[in-house]
Amino acid sequence: MSYARRAIAIPARLASRSAVILGLRLLGAVIVFGTQAVIARVWGAELLGHYLLAIAAINLIAAVMPLGFHVIGTYFAAEYRAQGDAVTLRAFARRAYSHIAWTSVAAIVIVVVVAPFAATTTFDLVDKLGLPAIVMAAATALVFVNGAFLVGLKHPIVGFIADTLFRPLAMAAGLAVALGLAGAGSGLKVMIWTAGLAYCGVALVQAGFVRRAMRQVGTQTVAAVLPVSRWWRFALPWIVISLASDFFFDIDLLMLASLMSIEDLAIFGVCTRVFSLIAFGVATVYAVTMPEFLDAQARRDDIGFQRRVADANLIATAFAVAASFAMLFAGPALKLFGPTFAAGTTPLAILCVGLTIRSIMGPAALVLSIHDRPYASFPAIALGLVVLVVGNYLLVPPYGLTGAAAAASLSIALWSVAQWAIALRHTGIDVSVRPRLRELFGAPNPVLPATDKPSAQ
Repeated sequence: MSYARRAIAIPARLASRSAVILGLRLLGAVIVFGTQAVIARVWGAELLGHYLLAIAAINLIAAVMPLGFHVIGTYFAAEYRAQGDAVTLRAFARRAYSHIAWTSVAAIVIVVVVAPFAATTTFDLVDKLGLPAIVMAAATALVFVNGAFLVGLKHPIVGFIADTLFRPLAMAAGLAVALGLAGAGSGLKVMIWTAGLAYCGVALVQAGFVRRAMRQVGTQTVAAVLPVSRWWRFALPWIVISLASDFFFDIDLLMLASLMSIEDLAIFGVCTRVFSLIAFGVATVYAVTMPEFLDAQARRDDIGFQRRVADANLIATAFAVAASFAMLFAGPALKLFGPTFAAGTTPLAILCVGLTIRSIMGPAALVLSIHDRPYASFPAIALGLVVLVVGNYLLVPPYGLTGAAAAASLSIALWSVAQWAIALRHTGIDVSVRPRLRELFGAPNPVLPATDKPSAQ
């Protein structure tokens, strides 16, 4: 296949896979927003705010349970698949699942013993939810690990479908049961119980797909000693990176609980969920291309590796820009939650500016990890979190929702630029969209040399 055809075919294939996964996410998002709209309409905006805080707390607990192995799972699953090392792959999987088991026990102890004595909004909510919160968190953590393995083993749709579609369905089913059996007072607890048990079933079924996918990996090479220290060298920094990036708004919501009214918190929470949906579309592009990155790296194909990063980056940026314009007209959709939720239109547009900048700067943290420098991301993370904290305390009291959105968007933008600069310094790779744009417009590009153009024949 000629260079020109490959240049078109690779992005087209990535876009088609990402489109399927994003379509599932959109369907799930409709269910999520429908569920939240019913809560707001039937139980009120105040209870919706409590629901969003509870889900934020559960998400953060679930993100800690695998101890970072759910984030690096895609990387190592893809690496061991490319090497044909099924033995090390299964050992890695056993380690990841064992983390969920013993951290779930630890979480139960914390909820039963510590939470009743902790005077914070987060612990108070989790204490009231009790065991159902841990059940939901454990199921979510299991799905995180399952999904990471399936994406790395080139089964991205099966990997994403549990979180993107079945979790929203579980929450909707929980709400339906709660509306039928309980009032607003105990409805949230009944909802989480039902959703948690249903989602556990989904997680176990998905784990069966993981087992089947791993059986397809042949044992061509076997590591003499399990690289446990290497696993932890990647996992430990990614606990922090994942919490700060993937669960950025869960942290932000818990932080804003002391700065905003519960009704404004509910509005901002809905905005962040819409934003997270858009950000998922960007993240999907990179997740789908992870095996392609590692295949190129395994072949020592530096040019191929950088081309794949550039292709993924171009698609992600185009998607972010299109979504940002679309959010300018999101007001009528937000009114489905109630008339007051239309106030979220401007904050949502401000948030999307930060996402666009993040997309333009590229997957710097991913490239740093592939080059065995995951800790290098920490200064950018620290900068982003400091800007978020300071921005919230300076902008939220006088400007409310708009101030919260501005603080978050500024944090994301500065974090992304700093991470891009760090990646460029440590790897010599410009992970922004600039190299690909230069190539598309015919400018000389030393980063992506056109070495495989067709000959005159």
